[in-house]
Amino acid sequence: MTALTRVAWFSPLPPVRSGVAAYSADVLAALGDAIEIDCFVDAPGQGRVCNAHDFLWRHRRHPYDLTVYQLGNAPCHDYMWAYLAAFPGLVVLHDARLHHARARALLRRGRADDYRAEFQFDHPDAVRDFTEFAVEGLSGPIYSFWSMLRVVMVTARTVVVHNSRVAADLRLEYPSARIETLRMGVGASPSGSSDAAARIRGQLSIPDGATVFAAFGKMTAEKRIGQVLRAFRKLVASGIDAYLLLIGDASEYAALDRDPSALDRVRVTGHVADGDIAAYLAASDVCLCLRWPTALETSAAWLHCLAAQRATVISDLAHLADVPALDPRTWRSAHSPDQPVAVAIDLLDEDRSLTLTMQRLARDRALRDELARRGHEYWSRHHTLELMAEDYRRLVPAVIESPAPLPAALPAHITDNYSEAGRRIARRFGVDVDILRRRGP
Repeated sequence: MTALTRVAWFSPLPPVRSGVAAYSADVLAALGDAIEIDCFVDAPGQGRVCNAHDFLWRHRRHPYDLTVYQLGNAPCHDYMWAYLAAFPGLVVLHDARLHHARARALLRRGRADDYRAEFQFDHPDAVRDFTEFAVEGLSGPIYSFWSMLRVVMVTARTVVVHNSRVAADLRLEYPSARIETLRMGVGASPSGSSDAAARIRGQLSIPDGATVFAAFGKMTAEKRIGQVLRAFRKLVASGIDAYLLLIGDASEYAALDRDPSALDRVRVTGHVADGDIAAYLAASDVCLCLRWPTALETSAAWLHCLAAQRATVISDLAHLADVPALDPRTWRSAHSPDQPVAVAIDLLDEDRSLTLTMQRLARDRALRDELARRGHEYWSRHHTLELMAEDYRRLVPAVIESPAPLPAALPAHITDNYSEAGRRIARRFGVDVDILRRRGP
Protein backbone atom coordinates (compact mmCIF):
# COMPACT_ATOMS: atom_id res chain seq x y z
CA MET A 1 0.00 0.00 0.00
CA THR A 2 1.37 3.43 -0.89
CA ALA A 3 0.62 6.86 0.46
CA LEU A 4 -1.16 7.57 -2.85
CA THR A 5 -4.07 5.32 -1.89
CA ARG A 6 -7.02 7.67 -1.40
CA VAL A 7 -10.03 6.56 0.61
CA ALA A 8 -13.39 8.21 1.26
CA TRP A 9 -14.44 7.14 4.76
CA PHE A 10 -18.16 7.43 5.59
CA SER A 11 -18.72 7.19 9.33
CA PRO A 12 -20.04 9.12 12.31
CA LEU A 13 -17.21 10.61 14.33
CA PRO A 14 -16.96 12.16 17.80
CA PRO A 15 -18.57 14.20 19.27
CA VAL A 16 -21.44 12.00 18.03
CA ARG A 17 -22.26 9.63 20.91
CA SER A 18 -21.93 6.38 19.03
CA GLY A 19 -19.87 3.26 19.47
CA VAL A 20 -19.05 3.32 15.75
CA ALA A 21 -17.95 6.96 16.00
CA ALA A 22 -15.44 6.03 18.71
CA TYR A 23 -14.43 2.94 16.72
CA SER A 24 -13.72 5.01 13.60
CA ALA A 25 -11.68 7.54 15.54
CA ASP A 26 -9.55 4.72 16.94
CA VAL A 27 -9.05 3.05 13.53
CA LEU A 28 -8.13 6.30 11.82
CA ALA A 29 -5.57 7.10 14.50
CA ALA A 30 -4.10 3.59 14.27
CA LEU A 31 -3.82 3.72 10.47
CA GLY A 32 -1.93 6.99 10.64
CA ASP A 33 -0.44 7.96 7.28
CA ALA A 34 -0.70 4.48 5.77
CA ILE A 35 -3.75 5.62 3.76
CA GLU A 36 -4.81 9.09 2.64
CA ILE A 37 -8.31 9.36 4.10
CA ASP A 38 -11.02 11.97 3.81
CA CYS A 39 -13.88 11.42 6.24
CA PHE A 40 -17.47 12.19 5.24
CA VAL A 41 -19.95 12.90 8.02
CA ASP A 42 -23.54 14.07 8.34
CA ALA A 43 -22.46 17.46 9.67
CA PRO A 44 -20.42 20.51 8.67
CA GLY A 45 -16.84 19.53 7.90
CA GLN A 46 -13.40 20.93 8.55
CA GLY A 47 -10.03 19.87 7.18
CA ARG A 48 -10.01 16.19 6.24
CA VAL A 49 -13.47 15.79 7.78
CA CYS A 50 -16.01 16.77 5.13
CA ASN A 51 -19.76 17.13 4.88
CA ALA A 52 -21.13 14.17 2.94
CA HIS A 53 -22.78 16.58 0.48
CA ASP A 54 -19.28 17.51 -0.69
CA PHE A 55 -18.39 13.96 -1.68
CA LEU A 56 -19.64 14.19 -5.28
CA TRP A 57 -17.59 17.16 -6.38
CA ARG A 58 -14.53 15.99 -4.46
CA HIS A 59 -14.75 12.55 -6.04
CA ARG A 60 -15.20 14.00 -9.55
CA ARG A 61 -12.31 16.41 -9.12
CA HIS A 62 -9.90 13.82 -7.70
CA PRO A 63 -11.41 10.30 -7.69
CA TYR A 64 -11.01 8.16 -4.60
CA ASP A 65 -9.55 4.67 -4.93
CA LEU A 66 -12.10 3.25 -2.50
CA THR A 67 -15.15 4.27 -0.52
CA VAL A 68 -15.46 2.76 2.97
CA TYR A 69 -18.83 2.74 4.74
CA GLN A 70 -18.98 2.10 8.49
CA LEU A 71 -22.60 0.94 8.52
CA GLY A 72 -24.81 0.25 11.52
CA ASN A 73 -28.38 0.41 12.78
CA ALA A 74 -28.29 3.80 14.51
CA PRO A 75 -29.75 7.00 12.96
CA CYS A 76 -26.26 8.47 12.57
CA HIS A 77 -25.69 6.03 9.67
CA ASP A 78 -28.80 6.90 7.66
CA TYR A 79 -27.07 9.45 5.41
CA MET A 80 -24.81 6.74 3.91
CA TRP A 81 -27.65 5.00 2.08
CA ALA A 82 -27.72 7.70 -0.59
CA TYR A 83 -24.19 6.68 -1.62
CA LEU A 84 -23.96 2.92 -1.06
CA ALA A 85 -25.33 1.75 -4.43
CA ALA A 86 -24.01 4.65 -6.51
CA PHE A 87 -20.45 4.30 -5.22
CA PRO A 88 -19.87 0.62 -4.32
CA GLY A 89 -17.09 0.10 -1.85
CA LEU A 90 -16.01 -1.66 1.32
CA VAL A 91 -18.93 -1.94 3.76
CA VAL A 92 -17.95 -2.61 7.36
CA LEU A 93 -21.18 -4.07 8.71
CA HIS A 94 -21.38 -3.38 12.43
CA ASP A 95 -24.90 -4.82 12.70
CA ALA A 96 -25.91 -7.77 10.53
CA ARG A 97 -29.56 -6.74 10.90
CA LEU A 98 -30.50 -3.35 9.50
CA HIS A 99 -34.29 -3.56 9.53
CA HIS A 100 -34.64 -1.11 12.41
CA ALA A 101 -32.61 1.47 10.49
CA ARG A 102 -34.39 1.11 7.18
CA ALA A 103 -37.90 1.09 8.66
CA ARG A 104 -37.13 4.15 10.78
CA ALA A 105 -35.44 6.11 7.99
CA LEU A 106 -38.14 5.49 5.39
CA LEU A 107 -41.32 5.44 7.47
CA ARG A 108 -40.60 8.58 9.46
CA ARG A 109 -40.48 10.42 6.12
CA GLY A 110 -43.79 8.97 5.02
CA ARG A 111 -42.15 6.68 2.43
CA ALA A 112 -44.18 3.57 3.16
CA ASP A 113 -44.20 2.42 -0.48
CA ASP A 114 -40.40 2.67 -0.64
CA TYR A 115 -40.17 0.63 2.57
CA ARG A 116 -42.49 -2.04 1.13
CA ALA A 117 -40.50 -2.20 -2.10
CA GLU A 118 -37.15 -2.47 -0.30
CA PHE A 119 -38.44 -5.15 2.08
CA GLN A 120 -39.73 -7.24 -0.83
CA PHE A 121 -36.42 -6.84 -2.66
CA ASP A 122 -34.49 -7.88 0.44
CA HIS A 123 -36.85 -10.76 1.28
CA PRO A 124 -38.68 -11.89 -1.87
CA ASP A 125 -39.91 -15.08 -0.18
CA ALA A 126 -41.50 -13.24 2.74
CA VAL A 127 -45.24 -12.83 3.08
CA ARG A 128 -45.93 -9.42 1.59
CA ASP A 129 -48.22 -8.29 4.40
CA PHE A 130 -45.45 -8.55 7.01
CA THR A 131 -44.45 -4.99 6.14
CA GLU A 132 -47.74 -3.66 7.49
CA PHE A 133 -46.66 -4.36 11.07
CA ALA A 134 -43.91 -1.76 10.73
CA VAL A 135 -45.98 0.60 8.57
CA GLU A 136 -48.60 0.72 11.33
CA GLY A 137 -45.97 1.51 13.94
CA LEU A 138 -45.71 -1.92 15.50
CA SER A 139 -42.39 -3.47 16.46
CA GLY A 140 -41.36 -6.94 17.45
CA PRO A 141 -40.10 -10.02 15.60
CA ILE A 142 -40.29 -8.50 12.12
CA TYR A 143 -37.19 -6.41 12.92
CA SER A 144 -35.17 -9.35 14.24
CA PHE A 145 -36.21 -12.07 11.80
CA TRP A 146 -35.96 -10.02 8.59
CA SER A 147 -32.57 -8.35 8.34
CA MET A 148 -33.07 -6.12 5.25
CA LEU A 149 -29.47 -6.63 4.14
CA ARG A 150 -29.75 -7.59 0.48
CA VAL A 151 -29.31 -4.07 -0.95
CA VAL A 152 -26.01 -3.81 0.91
CA MET A 153 -24.86 -7.33 0.05
CA VAL A 154 -25.43 -7.05 -3.73
CA THR A 155 -24.00 -3.54 -4.17
CA ALA A 156 -20.84 -3.66 -2.01
CA ARG A 157 -17.50 -4.62 -3.51
CA THR A 158 -16.73 -6.35 -0.22
CA VAL A 159 -18.66 -6.68 3.04
CA VAL A 160 -16.69 -7.01 6.26
CA VAL A 161 -17.99 -8.24 9.63
CA HIS A 162 -16.22 -8.69 12.95
CA ASN A 163 -17.28 -12.26 13.68
CA SER A 164 -16.39 -15.40 11.71
CA ARG A 165 -19.70 -17.13 12.51
CA VAL A 166 -21.67 -14.15 11.24
CA ALA A 167 -19.51 -14.17 8.10
CA ALA A 168 -20.18 -17.86 7.53
CA ASP A 169 -23.95 -17.39 7.86
CA LEU A 170 -23.90 -14.44 5.45
CA ARG A 171 -21.93 -16.45 2.87
CA LEU A 172 -24.64 -19.12 2.94
CA GLU A 173 -27.37 -16.53 2.48
CA TYR A 174 -25.53 -14.43 -0.12
CA PRO A 175 -23.21 -16.81 -2.01
CA SER A 176 -22.30 -14.26 -4.68
CA ALA A 177 -21.16 -11.60 -2.20
CA ARG A 178 -17.53 -11.12 -1.17
CA ILE A 179 -17.51 -11.34 2.63
CA GLU A 180 -14.45 -11.00 4.85
CA THR A 181 -13.81 -11.09 8.58
CA LEU A 182 -11.90 -8.31 10.26
CA ARG A 183 -10.75 -8.52 13.86
CA MET A 184 -12.41 -5.89 16.01
CA GLY A 185 -10.01 -4.17 18.37
CA VAL A 186 -9.93 -1.57 21.08
CA GLY A 187 -7.00 0.25 22.57
CA ALA A 188 -5.34 -0.69 25.82
CA SER A 189 -7.37 0.75 28.66
CA PRO A 190 -5.58 3.51 30.57
CA SER A 191 -4.71 2.05 33.92
CA GLY A 192 -7.36 3.19 36.34
CA SER A 193 -5.49 3.86 39.55
CA SER A 194 -6.71 2.89 42.98
CA ASP A 195 -6.95 6.62 43.68
CA ALA A 196 -9.30 7.06 40.70
CA ALA A 197 -11.40 4.12 41.85
CA ALA A 198 -11.58 5.52 45.37
CA ARG A 199 -12.57 8.93 43.99
CA ILE A 200 -15.46 7.50 41.96
CA ARG A 201 -16.66 5.35 44.83
CA GLY A 202 -16.49 8.33 47.14
CA GLN A 203 -18.46 10.52 44.75
CA LEU A 204 -21.14 7.81 44.49
CA SER A 205 -21.19 7.02 48.23
CA ILE A 206 -20.08 3.41 47.72
CA PRO A 207 -18.16 1.82 50.63
CA ASP A 208 -14.68 0.48 49.91
CA GLY A 209 -15.54 -3.14 50.71
CA ALA A 210 -18.67 -3.39 48.57
CA THR A 211 -18.75 -5.38 45.32
CA VAL A 212 -19.58 -3.13 42.37
CA PHE A 213 -21.37 -4.44 39.28
CA ALA A 214 -21.41 -2.14 36.26
CA ALA A 215 -23.07 -1.85 32.85
CA PHE A 216 -21.63 0.56 30.28
CA GLY A 217 -23.21 2.27 27.28
CA LYS A 218 -26.61 3.65 26.43
CA MET A 219 -29.22 2.08 28.70
CA THR A 220 -31.77 0.18 26.62
CA ALA A 221 -34.02 -2.83 27.13
CA GLU A 222 -31.68 -4.79 24.83
CA LYS A 223 -28.93 -4.39 27.43
CA ARG A 224 -31.19 -6.49 29.71
CA ILE A 225 -31.30 -3.75 32.32
CA GLY A 226 -34.64 -4.99 33.68
CA GLN A 227 -33.21 -8.49 34.20
CA VAL A 228 -30.08 -7.02 35.80
CA LEU A 229 -32.18 -5.00 38.26
CA ARG A 230 -34.25 -8.06 39.22
CA ALA A 231 -31.14 -10.14 39.89
CA PHE A 232 -29.53 -7.26 41.77
CA ARG A 233 -32.52 -6.85 44.08
CA LYS A 234 -32.29 -10.55 44.97
CA LEU A 235 -28.58 -10.16 45.57
CA VAL A 236 -29.03 -7.27 47.99
CA ALA A 237 -31.98 -9.00 49.69
CA SER A 238 -29.70 -11.96 50.45
CA GLY A 239 -27.49 -9.69 52.52
CA ILE A 240 -24.61 -9.18 50.09
CA ASP A 241 -23.00 -5.74 50.19
CA ALA A 242 -23.18 -4.80 46.51
CA TYR A 243 -23.85 -1.78 44.33
CA LEU A 244 -24.84 -1.42 40.67
CA LEU A 245 -23.47 1.27 38.38
CA LEU A 246 -25.35 2.12 35.16
CA ILE A 247 -22.83 4.20 33.24
CA GLY A 248 -24.30 5.84 30.16
CA ASP A 249 -27.25 7.78 28.81
CA ALA A 250 -30.44 6.46 30.46
CA SER A 251 -32.81 9.09 29.08
CA GLU A 252 -34.71 6.55 26.96
CA TYR A 253 -35.02 3.94 29.72
CA ALA A 254 -37.98 5.29 31.66
CA ALA A 255 -38.26 2.21 33.88
CA LEU A 256 -35.46 3.56 36.06
CA ASP A 257 -37.77 6.36 37.20
CA ARG A 258 -40.74 4.18 38.12
CA ASP A 259 -39.55 2.56 41.34
CA PRO A 260 -36.85 4.70 42.98
CA SER A 261 -37.25 2.89 46.32
CA ALA A 262 -35.87 -0.26 44.69
CA LEU A 263 -32.83 1.58 43.41
CA ASP A 264 -31.23 2.50 46.74
CA ARG A 265 -27.95 0.81 45.80
CA VAL A 266 -28.13 1.64 42.09
CA ARG A 267 -26.15 4.57 40.75
CA VAL A 268 -27.21 5.99 37.37
CA THR A 269 -24.45 8.28 36.09
CA GLY A 270 -25.82 9.45 32.74
CA HIS A 271 -23.39 10.05 29.91
CA VAL A 272 -19.75 9.95 31.00
CA ALA A 273 -16.90 11.57 29.05
CA ASP A 274 -14.56 9.13 27.34
CA GLY A 275 -11.67 10.34 29.47
CA ASP A 276 -13.49 9.30 32.67
CA ILE A 277 -14.38 5.73 31.58
CA ALA A 278 -11.10 4.30 32.92
CA ALA A 279 -11.89 5.59 36.40
CA TYR A 280 -15.36 4.00 36.35
CA LEU A 281 -13.87 0.73 35.14
CA ALA A 282 -11.35 0.87 37.98
CA ALA A 283 -14.21 1.39 40.44
CA SER A 284 -16.03 -1.70 39.11
CA ASP A 285 -15.51 -5.34 40.04
CA VAL A 286 -17.76 -7.05 37.49
CA CYS A 287 -18.98 -5.72 34.13
CA LEU A 288 -22.38 -6.88 32.84
CA CYS A 289 -22.26 -6.90 29.02
CA LEU A 290 -25.59 -8.51 28.14
CA ARG A 291 -27.54 -8.25 24.89
CA TRP A 292 -30.86 -9.52 23.56
CA PRO A 293 -32.34 -9.16 21.01
CA THR A 294 -29.11 -8.92 19.07
CA ALA A 295 -28.22 -7.45 15.69
CA LEU A 296 -25.24 -9.86 15.69
CA GLU A 297 -22.93 -7.05 16.70
CA THR A 298 -19.53 -7.36 18.39
CA SER A 299 -19.60 -5.38 21.62
CA ALA A 300 -16.85 -2.79 21.90
CA ALA A 301 -17.99 -2.14 25.48
CA TRP A 302 -17.23 -5.76 26.37
CA LEU A 303 -13.80 -5.56 24.73
CA HIS A 304 -13.00 -2.40 26.69
CA CYS A 305 -13.88 -4.25 29.89
CA LEU A 306 -11.56 -7.10 28.94
CA ALA A 307 -8.79 -4.65 28.13
CA ALA A 308 -9.28 -3.05 31.56
CA GLN A 309 -8.89 -6.46 33.29
CA ARG A 310 -12.40 -6.69 34.63
CA ALA A 311 -14.45 -9.85 35.10
CA THR A 312 -17.26 -9.86 32.55
CA VAL A 313 -20.70 -11.43 32.08
CA ILE A 314 -22.12 -11.85 28.56
CA SER A 315 -25.22 -13.35 26.96
CA ASP A 316 -24.80 -16.86 25.56
CA LEU A 317 -25.48 -15.96 21.92
CA ALA A 318 -24.98 -18.24 18.93
CA HIS A 319 -22.44 -15.98 17.25
CA LEU A 320 -20.42 -15.83 20.51
CA ALA A 321 -20.17 -19.62 20.86
CA ASP A 322 -16.40 -19.45 20.25
CA VAL A 323 -15.86 -17.26 23.31
CA PRO A 324 -14.66 -19.56 26.14
CA ALA A 325 -17.16 -18.96 28.94
CA LEU A 326 -18.51 -20.49 32.15
CA ASP A 327 -22.09 -21.71 32.53
CA PRO A 328 -23.16 -20.47 36.01
CA ARG A 329 -25.44 -23.48 36.53
CA THR A 330 -22.48 -25.86 36.51
CA TRP A 331 -19.48 -23.50 36.68
CA ARG A 332 -17.95 -25.43 33.83
CA SER A 333 -17.07 -24.16 30.36
CA ALA A 334 -20.21 -23.84 28.27
CA HIS A 335 -18.93 -24.57 24.74
CA SER A 336 -15.16 -24.32 24.44
CA PRO A 337 -12.42 -26.47 26.02
CA ASP A 338 -10.26 -23.33 26.39
CA GLN A 339 -9.89 -21.55 29.71
CA PRO A 340 -13.01 -19.40 30.26
CA VAL A 341 -12.69 -15.64 29.91
CA ALA A 342 -16.25 -14.67 30.92
CA VAL A 343 -19.52 -16.01 32.33
CA ALA A 344 -22.24 -16.64 29.72
CA ILE A 345 -25.95 -16.33 30.59
CA ASP A 346 -28.41 -18.75 28.95
CA LEU A 347 -31.28 -16.67 27.57
CA LEU A 348 -33.75 -19.49 28.27
CA ASP A 349 -32.79 -19.48 31.96
CA GLU A 350 -31.77 -15.85 32.18
CA ASP A 351 -33.14 -14.75 35.55
CA ARG A 352 -31.84 -17.76 37.47
CA SER A 353 -28.49 -17.82 35.66
CA LEU A 354 -27.92 -14.12 36.18
CA THR A 355 -28.79 -14.34 39.87
CA LEU A 356 -26.43 -17.30 40.35
CA THR A 357 -23.69 -15.42 38.52
CA MET A 358 -23.97 -12.23 40.51
CA GLN A 359 -24.12 -14.10 43.83
CA ARG A 360 -21.02 -16.17 43.04
CA LEU A 361 -18.95 -13.30 41.67
CA ALA A 362 -19.90 -11.03 44.57
CA ARG A 363 -18.54 -13.59 47.02
CA ASP A 364 -15.64 -15.09 45.06
CA ARG A 365 -12.84 -12.56 44.63
CA ALA A 366 -10.46 -15.24 43.36
CA LEU A 367 -12.81 -16.18 40.50
CA ARG A 368 -13.28 -12.53 39.58
CA ASP A 369 -9.53 -12.02 39.44
CA GLU A 370 -9.01 -15.17 37.37
CA LEU A 371 -11.66 -14.17 34.83
CA ALA A 372 -10.19 -10.68 34.65
CA ARG A 373 -6.69 -12.04 33.98
CA ARG A 374 -7.83 -14.51 31.32
CA GLY A 375 -10.09 -11.93 29.71
CA HIS A 376 -7.18 -9.52 29.37
CA GLU A 377 -5.06 -12.24 27.76
CA TYR A 378 -7.93 -13.00 25.35
CA TRP A 379 -8.13 -9.31 24.39
CA SER A 380 -4.37 -9.11 23.80
CA ARG A 381 -4.46 -12.19 21.50
CA HIS A 382 -7.52 -11.28 19.46
CA HIS A 383 -8.82 -7.75 19.92
CA THR A 384 -6.11 -5.11 20.14
CA LEU A 385 -6.32 -1.95 18.08
CA GLU A 386 -3.14 -2.83 16.20
CA LEU A 387 -4.58 -6.20 15.11
CA MET A 388 -7.60 -4.38 13.68
CA ALA A 389 -5.43 -1.81 11.91
CA GLU A 390 -3.33 -4.64 10.48
CA ASP A 391 -6.48 -6.18 8.97
CA TYR A 392 -7.50 -2.85 7.43
CA ARG A 393 -4.05 -2.45 5.87
CA ARG A 394 -4.46 -5.90 4.32
CA LEU A 395 -8.06 -5.48 3.16
CA VAL A 396 -8.04 -2.01 1.61
CA PRO A 397 -5.63 -2.76 -1.28
CA ALA A 398 -7.30 -6.14 -1.88
CA VAL A 399 -10.72 -4.51 -2.22
CA ILE A 400 -9.33 -1.82 -4.52
CA GLU A 401 -8.08 -4.57 -6.84
CA SER A 402 -11.32 -6.55 -6.67
CA PRO A 403 -13.88 -6.36 -9.48
CA ALA A 404 -16.94 -4.17 -9.14
CA PRO A 405 -20.17 -6.01 -8.27
CA LEU A 406 -22.49 -7.04 -11.07
CA PRO A 407 -25.41 -4.64 -11.59
CA ALA A 408 -28.58 -5.58 -9.72
CA ALA A 409 -32.18 -4.63 -10.41
CA LEU A 410 -32.52 -2.52 -7.28
CA PRO A 411 -35.69 -0.82 -6.01
CA ALA A 412 -36.29 2.45 -7.83
CA HIS A 413 -35.80 4.63 -4.73
CA ILE A 414 -32.28 3.22 -4.29
CA THR A 415 -31.12 4.13 -7.80
CA ASP A 416 -33.14 7.30 -8.40
CA ASN A 417 -30.91 10.39 -8.11
CA TYR A 418 -34.01 12.62 -8.11
CA SER A 419 -32.61 14.82 -10.89
CA GLU A 420 -35.90 14.58 -12.76
CA ALA A 421 -37.68 16.02 -9.74
CA GLY A 422 -35.25 18.93 -9.90
CA ARG A 423 -35.96 19.40 -13.61
CA ARG A 424 -39.71 19.46 -12.97
CA ILE A 425 -39.32 22.16 -10.35
CA ALA A 426 -37.04 24.19 -12.62
CA ARG A 427 -39.45 23.94 -15.54
CA ARG A 428 -42.17 25.53 -13.42
CA PHE A 429 -40.01 28.67 -13.43
CA GLY A 430 -39.14 28.41 -17.13
CA VAL A 431 -35.58 27.27 -16.44
CA ASP A 432 -33.77 24.60 -18.46
CA VAL A 433 -31.02 23.09 -16.26
CA ASP A 434 -29.72 20.78 -19.00
CA ILE A 435 -27.80 23.56 -20.74
CA LEU A 436 -25.26 21.21 -22.33
CA ARG A 437 -27.85 18.83 -23.76
CA ARG A 438 -27.58 18.31 -27.52
CA ARG A 439 -30.30 20.20 -29.31
CA GLY A 440 -31.80 19.47 -32.70
CA PRO A 441 -30.96 21.51 -35.83
